Amino acid sequence: MNGTPARDALDGAITAITAAGCETPRLDAEVLLAHVLGVGRERLLTDRELMVEGPAVRSYQDAVRRRAVEREPVAYIVGYRGFRRLEVGVDRRALVPRPETELLVELGLTLQTGARVLDLGTGSGAVALALKDERPDLEVTGSDVSEAALELAGANGRRLGLDVRWLHADLLTGVPDEFDAVLSNPPYIAESERSSLAPEILRHEPEGALFAGPDGLLAIRELLVQVSERRRVSVVALEVGAGQAPAVAELMGLAGLPNVRSELDLAGVERVVVGERGDRR
Repeated sequence: MNGTPARDALDGAITAITAAGCETPRLDAEVLLAHVLGVGRERLLTDRELMVEGPAVRSYQDAVRRRAVEREPVAYIVGYRGFRRLEVGVDRRALVPRPETELLVELGLTLQTGARVLDLGTGSGAVALALKDERPDLEVTGSDVSEAALELAGANGRRLGLDVRWLHADLLTGVPDEFDAVLSNPPYIAESERSSLAPEILRHEPEGALFAGPDGLLAIRELLVQVSERRRVSVVALEVGAGQAPAVAELMGLAGLPNVRSELDLAGVERVVVGERGDRR
């Protein structure tokens, strides 16, 4: 018999990925095999005749090695990640978009018609693109200090056919004062937490998008000082780490955003802090 039955290949991969200590070995093995074979995941379970043969054998072995041995994120191996209604291209130039970051999009959907929105620290462009996809009336810009990330975001925008402007900037320095709302998933991990991070994050995702000083609030402090000088910005929504919401809420108030609330993620963590000016238009 040429090749290996897909179910056998899948079982072997699950064993290897489990032994490596990955959290979702079956899901990882299925996503990788479906990608290598160019089929939907459901076919792996329903098609008993499906084989892994020819070049796919080596491709799958390599993908499993990258996941199990190198602990590379599945999204980087396959080159994409689902986010809202989109399939966003991802690689090591930017963070892998997380489900909790979709909260920023949900908040953006509540903005007034025609609002000008800045997705600050856009990375792969996931938030900016998803927002433009679901609210075409908004004028959306994505900014990042990393030119490499902006290249990735721009490629995603062109592939998806979504009209988002991209801007190279460090926080709000040099950014035109034309935005009504700022959404951001800034770096918020404290340096002291570095050793506790999963290998997937520490070995592969860009450090500049992760770490923000001793308490994880360095970038957020700097950003909110800049926001305090921009009266046009009436809404700021920031993704934060577990336990950071109270400190960020206080910083929001100092920045002239007195109406502050937190939004919970699916794990019940205060994940996004939203500040609004009293004079929101």
